[in-house]
Amino acid sequence: MKRALPVLVLTVAGLIPVWRYTPSVPEPAVAEPAPAPSVSASPGSTTRVVAGPTVDTEKGPVRVEVTLDGDRISAVRMLQQPDHPQTTAAVPVLIEETLEAQSADVDTVSGATVTSDGYRQSLQAALDAQGS
Repeated sequence: MKRALPVLVLTVAGLIPVWRYTPSVPEPAVAEPAPAPSVSASPGSTTRVVAGPTVDTEKGPVRVEVTLDGDRISAVRMLQQPDHPQTTAAVPVLIEETLEAQSADVDTVSGATVTSDGYRQSLQAALDAQGS
C-alpha cells in the first residue's frame, strides 16, 4: 500500500505530457501554377523533347519529359518525382512500359498508384502538346 500512491502519482505525472501533446500541422505549400508543356526541337530535326506539366500528387510533384523521334517515343525521363521508395522502384517500370506501349496507356505499378497516375497525366499532356 505504501508503494501504490507514489506509483499512481508518477503514472499520472508521466501521462500528462501525452494527453497534452498536439501534433504539429504542416503548413500548406503555396501552389505555383503549373507551367504549360514545353516543346523544343532542333531546326531540320525530327527529334523533339517535350516536357509535361508538373502534376501535384499526395506524395509530391511528378513531371515527365519525353523525347520523340518522329511520332515514336524514344526516351522518357522524370524531371520531378516524389522522394519515396515505391516511386523510385516504379519509375523504371513506368518508363519501360511507356516505351513498349508507345503511349501514356500504361498499367499502374502496384504500391505506387499515386505516382503512376501523376506520371500518366504528365506524360499524356506532353504527348498532347507535341502536336501543337
